[in-house]
Amino acid sequence: MGFLGNVIAPATLIGALLFYFGYVSSRAQYDYFGVDVDVIGLGTQDYVMRSPQPLLVPLLVFVLLGAGLVAVHAAVVRRRDRPGFGRRMRRVAVAGLIVLAVGVLLLLLYPLAGGWPYYPLVTPLVIAVGAGSAAYALAAVRPRPRLALIVLLWLAVAAALFWATATIAQWSGRGIAQAQARDLGRLPSVIIDTQQRLFLATEAGVDELELPESAEEKFRYRYWGLRLLIVGDDRMFLVPDEWSNRDTTLVVPLDGSSRVQFQFRNDAPR
Repeated sequence: MGFLGNVIAPATLIGALLFYFGYVSSRAQYDYFGVDVDVIGLGTQDYVMRSPQPLLVPLLVFVLLGAGLVAVHAAVVRRRDRPGFGRRMRRVAVAGLIVLAVGVLLLLLYPLAGGWPYYPLVTPLVIAVGAGSAAYALAAVRPRPRLALIVLLWLAVAAALFWATATIAQWSGRGIAQAQARDLGRLPSVIIDTQQRLFLATEAGVDELELPESAEEKFRYRYWGLRLLIVGDDRMFLVPDEWSNRDTTLVVPLDGSSRVQFQFRNDAPR
């Protein structure tokens, strides 16, 4: 950790992690609506601000797990001088290596087991438990083994936890999208006027009105029954009022070629 602190500034490392997990979550969220998140044009700050929600559960689990491991370590330290301590630690190390081997076997079985929904979470957790147990037990044994082995095992733990957290972030993004799709009415309601007909599918449930011709009015068609999913760098992404597997996400450029209105909430002030 000291070496990493000298090479990479902690703030830079934390910022990079927040950006990555925010990106993973956002990618899964908008992929549900058929949109590649790279098309939206979100910036680094946008992804960092979106990272707390997918990271909340993993951070809470890690803090509670860390507190439990500290208590276990204190108990182990108190028993360090008792007879048979080294033998018990070697058994723990062997058991950890066996669990680690199971995790490696799961990696090799990816072509067969990769379709299992919980594979991307169970596999890294098995690797983390096995490598962490073996590394801790080996470090507690006297004389200590070569430091390189322990460091490599802890690196395997870090990589496995990174993988598991990324999986949870992906699931979180997918869950956010499904929650939005269950009640699209919570999204801002949009009325859009265009110069040309959009030829939207009738199954989308979007209403169309042909506006009267006028020399002062360049917009010819009005559409409502749309909701604002997200605003990108220079465009809006709109979805219908109600979800359907036949729906599409409408991309509207913010270049003056259309006129956009946002409706008030149907909730009279009290």
